[in-house]
Amino acid sequence: MAGERVKLEVEQREARGSAAARRLRREGLIPGVLYGRGHNPHPFCVSERELRKALTGPAGLHAILDVVLDGQKTTHSSILKDYQQDVLTGRLAHIDLQEVRLDQPIHAQVVVELVGEAQGSIEGGVLSQVTREINVEALPLEIPERIEVDITAMQMGDTLRLAEVAVQEGVKFLDDPDETVIATVTVPTQIVEPEPEEEEALEEGVELAEGEEEPEGAAEGEEGPAEGEEAGSGEPGTTEG
Repeated sequence: MAGERVKLEVEQREARGSAAARRLRREGLIPGVLYGRGHNPHPFCVSERELRKALTGPAGLHAILDVVLDGQKTTHSSILKDYQQDVLTGRLAHIDLQEVRLDQPIHAQVVVELVGEAQGSIEGGVLSQVTREINVEALPLEIPERIEVDITAMQMGDTLRLAEVAVQEGVKFLDDPDETVIATVTVPTQIVEPEPEEEEALEEGVELAEGEEEPEGAAEGEEGPAEGEEAGSGEPGTTEG
């Protein structure tokens, strides 16, 4: 839901570095940085519980966060710029917030959600979603949570491009409308069983054709140089003079 605003109270933090960040996380706090307009970044920490509550509402990750630093009355309207998760636990490890003006458009990535069942899939085709996120421009309060795309009319062999997706009022697509493929329905690949081999593999070595003579020197017991005859002339490193 576009337009949702959530108040988020945070604490300024002085200690920096990985050791301090680990200590905060053990206390149930998430370290972060607020990047503002015309002022230096503000390092802060916030309750993990309150942060998750703010980012799991109807607007999800696109919620407008009204950030209030402890000891201040000023509200900083911000959006989630970036976040990091622990690779093992999946818990939030760090967040970056970006202060924005509500009367100026911003860029954001929005999830594409396919709605319905393609007619080509019902007939046995294979539906593939090629693009899962698109770049949009809109006012902070107008960024949609997702872009829903109806695929029920897609037939076997159809390709759905961004140019065919309805644009919501106040939202501008930034990706190339003709080059951005959203989804395709393709004919399933038929697996052809290999034919049995017509001949067995030849045994090691090649049989000689009937009447063909063996090449010179190929027969077992081929004689070497004549008795008393050396394999080479002259000693190594010398020339006959």
